[in-house]
Amino acid sequence: MKIVPDTSVIINGRLLAQVESGSLRGSEVIIPQAALDELRSQAAAGREQGYVGLEKVGRLKAVAEQHGIAVSVRGRHPTAEEVGLAGGGRIDALISDLAAEEGAVLYTSDAVQHMAAQATGPGSVMLRAPAQSGGLRFERYFDGQTMSVHLKERRIPLAKRGRPGAFELEEVGDAPLERREIEGIASEIFDAAGSSDDGSVDMSMTGASVVQLGTYRIAITHPPFSEAFEITIVHPIARMSLEEYGVSEKLMERFAGGAEGIVISGAPGSGKSTLASGLANFYHSRRRIVKTLESPRDLQVDPGITQYGRLEGSFENAAEMLLLVRPDYTIFDEVRRREDFATFADLRLTGVGMVGVIHASSPIDAIQRFVGKIELGIIPSVLDTVVFVRDGSIQKVYGLELKVKVPSGMTESDLARPVIEIRDFAGGELEHEIYTFGEENVIVPVSGRGERAGLDRLAEERIREVFSRYDPGASVEAVSGGRARVTVDASRAASIIGRGGSNISGIERSLGVKIDVVPRGRDAPGGGAPGGPAEGVPFKYSETRGAVILDVGLEHASTEAEVMLDGRLVALRRVGRRGLIKIPRHSGAGRTIADSPSEIRVLLRGS
Repeated sequence: MKIVPDTSVIINGRLLAQVESGSLRGSEVIIPQAALDELRSQAAAGREQGYVGLEKVGRLKAVAEQHGIAVSVRGRHPTAEEVGLAGGGRIDALISDLAAEEGAVLYTSDAVQHMAAQATGPGSVMLRAPAQSGGLRFERYFDGQTMSVHLKERRIPLAKRGRPGAFELEEVGDAPLERREIEGIASEIFDAAGSSDDGSVDMSMTGASVVQLGTYRIAITHPPFSEAFEITIVHPIARMSLEEYGVSEKLMERFAGGAEGIVISGAPGSGKSTLASGLANFYHSRRRIVKTLESPRDLQVDPGITQYGRLEGSFENAAEMLLLVRPDYTIFDEVRRREDFATFADLRLTGVGMVGVIHASSPIDAIQRFVGKIELGIIPSVLDTVVFVRDGSIQKVYGLELKVKVPSGMTESDLARPVIEIRDFAGGELEHEIYTFGEENVIVPVSGRGERAGLDRLAEERIREVFSRYDPGASVEAVSGGRARVTVDASRAASIIGRGGSNISGIERSLGVKIDVVPRGRDAPGGGAPGGPAEGVPFKYSETRGAVILDVGLEHASTEAEVMLDGRLVALRRVGRRGLIKIPRHSGAGRTIADSPSEIRVLLRGS
């Protein structure tokens, strides 16, 4: 008997199992060249099925001779266009044609291929996964308290039993699993996913696959990605309503009508998805149209809630479809990739109520993950409520609001800017603020909670970074809200301040902080400094239309002068030949001096 297998029966190992069992002794197996080329194309694209299929063909050739089976490769190479049309059935058609030409029986595990072969002529055998008396083999490790099962070759199977925050890892087998057995379990999973309406392969890469099979989420890894073959099966065991979380009346009102941009955050296994399912069912019970975006689709929701996955590999495409079906609320489980954050924001800004699930170790970390991925100013429009879950219960809730104000810890009125306030939802206390500092968006704890003020905590590092470009040894001290003292080498102070104070003014505008520049070597104005001792001298003050003039006398001509105002260095100048220090009125230093002439001191050093 001649047998022509298609790619499905090669990949799932059913043909190899038939050969190894001896049931095909005396037959000839003809591997279609089109099937090999499709597997090679899949492997080149990094898809797991291609690697698995090529490995199975190699094993088939190795064991066929032992069982009296001839193996050959026949048929033509498909064109590049035909390989590109593989998803539409073109390669399957070439394989079916080869079976007809050879007078062979087509072996397949694809129901559509089997029906097409029966309709067009060549005999066909449908090889399904063998029925399991107790279901799939991995299911024997599960009971009503099992959250996940962990299978690894050469290791005894483990199960995590209990509930989020209160579980134990237990051995659920008597002996370590051999590679052959764990491969058989993986093959069963792929077969079941291909033949079941509620099964799908959600991800397939070199050495890793993710399969959704009913309520089971299954991750399969093997070399070269992992050092050994491993299968992790996660199964939700809890389905809770919002009432079971002990949600306060105030928070329930927020969920019911005041919140439409909700983020549920927490560590893996903390119960985030369980809460998201509870919220979905809550909205559905209030006669709202609710959809989900999931990959894999494992939320435990009411039958009236439609669960969507990626459309053609993209949540962005799925979002386009969502807008056509007009949901009131969408549950996005989980927001991970950069494009996921953009999709979440786009849907929310179109008016769809959004509930997102994000991995984070704290509620602030969840907000931080949005910073930089979407514009700072629209964050409060996208997020209004952040819920942090730990050990299956709600631990913290934050509310977000945008205001224009001076950030906490700063005092200068001209430092006002858009600030996102993050408040504890239960008590209303302001705990964090988000605003732009220099060129960066930052989240700063508010000092009222025992933390250092925003400037004291953050500004020193950022200011030091800026001034290190001029002097690597620059030191920074936060003097008061909105003001800092920067000590630099005396030889570099002039270039830092710039002509007429233009450079330091630009730095102050960029950082949003007033800067006092102090040459290194003096702990206070008037102390010693490199280049000779500095001393205060009397001067005559006058103004013209274009300049502020300080006359220190001809005897000090050509010396270096520091102009101090209220203990702060505002200008470095060299005294002219006539003993005059001229500072342009339009400069920052000139305007400052003209406003406070009585507070000026002039310190001179030798040239």
